[in-house]
Amino acid sequence: MADHRALYEKVILDHNRSPRNFGKMEHPDLQAEGFNALCGDQFTVYLRMEGDRIKEIKFEGAGCAISKSSASVMTAELTGKTRAEAEAVFAKFKAMITSEPGSPLDEKALGKLAIFGGVREFPVRAKCATLAWHTALSALHGAPDAVSTE
Repeated sequence: MADHRALYEKVILDHNRSPRNFGKMEHPDLQAEGFNALCGDQFTVYLRMEGDRIKEIKFEGAGCAISKSSASVMTAELTGKTRAEAEAVFAKFKAMITSEPGSPLDEKALGKLAIFGGVREFPVRAKCATLAWHTALSALHGAPDAVSTE
């Protein structure tokens, strides 16, 4: 467990310090804004589509280490996915984040996302971890209103 926790912390810190796909996208096909009122995290997620597939995804904004690193990992995971595939990945991620601490994880199915299983130990942080994901899903659905975790 100590090794898993150390890896969790290392990944969180790495993606927080050097987030992947961070920055504004010029002329996105889709975009959405998300806000976590509990801790003030706020992101905009931008998508460039190629048909039904996410060709490029970027985000900008500010948030805690968990929300920022989750957004960074999310962009890498969703690039190249179809809408349906992106929704399926989000469903797996959300189910993991909201599952009981200590319950087994299907690390093979979750892949790199399994590292966020440590968030389950801090249920209040689930909103931080899922904010960018909810925002990306909202963008994919063309929802006009900002996403809130409340």
